[in-house]
Amino acid sequence: MKSENEIVQSIAAQECAAAQHRSVTYFEDAPCYPIEKLVKLHGMRREMLEEQDEAKQRRLAAEYHAFMDTLEKLPDAPSRIYLWPEGNMPATGEYTENPGLRYNHDPEFRPYMYEFLLPEKVQPKGAVILCAGGDHGDCVIHEAYQSCLDFNRLGYQSFMLLNRTNMMPYTGQECGADAARLIRMIRKNASRYRIKENQVAFAGFSNGGLTGEECIRYYSGNQKVTDHFPGYVPDELDEYRGAPDAFLCVYGPRWEGREIDYTKVVYPPVLFAVGMEDKALDNLHWVYRDLLSHGIRAEVHTFTGVPHGKAGVSVFGNYDYPNFELWLPLADAFMQRIYQNNRR
Repeated sequence: MKSENEIVQSIAAQECAAAQHRSVTYFEDAPCYPIEKLVKLHGMRREMLEEQDEAKQRRLAAEYHAFMDTLEKLPDAPSRIYLWPEGNMPATGEYTENPGLRYNHDPEFRPYMYEFLLPEKVQPKGAVILCAGGDHGDCVIHEAYQSCLDFNRLGYQSFMLLNRTNMMPYTGQECGADAARLIRMIRKNASRYRIKENQVAFAGFSNGGLTGEECIRYYSGNQKVTDHFPGYVPDELDEYRGAPDAFLCVYGPRWEGREIDYTKVVYPPVLFAVGMEDKALDNLHWVYRDLLSHGIRAEVHTFTGVPHGKAGVSVFGNYDYPNFELWLPLADAFMQRIYQNNRR
C-alpha cells in the first residue's frame, strides 16, 4: 500500500505532467502568440519541474494552468500548414496511446510547419528548414522559432518544422519522411518562395539533427517513401527530391557506431556546430571521420565553454554564450558556397 507521501507525490507528478502536456501546443505554435508570454511560460515550466516540494509543485502547476488560460492568439496569427493529406500519412500504425502523457505528441498528432517569409522586395539567398531538438515542446522557442528569425535576418526564407520526433514512439523512417515532405513542398513552390530548387537546407538541433540525417538516410538518392511504407500512395510532391542540398547539424551528430548504408545515400555537404562542453562532441569525432572516409564534405566548428542546447537562447535574455551565435554567419557562408557550386 502506498504511503500518504507517495500518494501526494504521485498526484503532484500527474498534475505537473498534465500542465506540461497542455503547454506543448503553445510552444509549438510559437508564431501565434506574444513571444514574451511564451518566454514567461517557459520559465514557469522550468520552475514547476525543478520544484521538489510536492505541495509547492501542485501550486505551481495550478499557476501554470492559470497563466495558459490568459494566452490569446495574435490578431494576425498564422495557420498551421499540414504536411500530409488526411488518410495518407506514412506511419507504422504502432503508436495508439500515450499512457501517463509520456510523449509530447499524442497519437492523433499531424506534422505541420510554419512559414517565415521575407518581404517581396528582398531577394532570398535560399531556404532553411529549422527542426528543434528533444521531443519538441519548449525547445521550439529558441531552437526553431528564434532560429527562423535569425535566418530571416540573414536573408533566407525560413520554415519551422513540427514533425514526428526522432525518438519513441516514432521511427527514423517516420521522422525522416516528415522532413523529406517539407523539403519537397518547398521545392514544388520554389518560384513562389523566389528561390531555386537546389537551395534548400535543413538545420536540426540535437535530436533535430538526428532527424536531418534520418531524412538523408532513408529519402536521398533514388529512395522513395514506398520503400519504407508500401501502403503509402504517392502524390505530385513525391516527384521532387526529398533530401536537402545542405545539412546544418547543430550539436546533434548520430551516435558513435551507428552505420549508414552509403550505397543508397546521397549525403549533402554538412556543417557541424557544437560547444566544447557538449557531450555530443564525443560522437562527432567518430561521425566526422566516417563521413570523410566516404568522400562527404564536412565542416566542423567548435565553441569554447558552450554546453548543449544553447542555440537561440538570446530569446530568453541569455547572453552568456555570444561566441556560439557565430555559428549563424558561418552557416550562411557555408550555404552560399554550396549554392554557388550548384549554379555551375
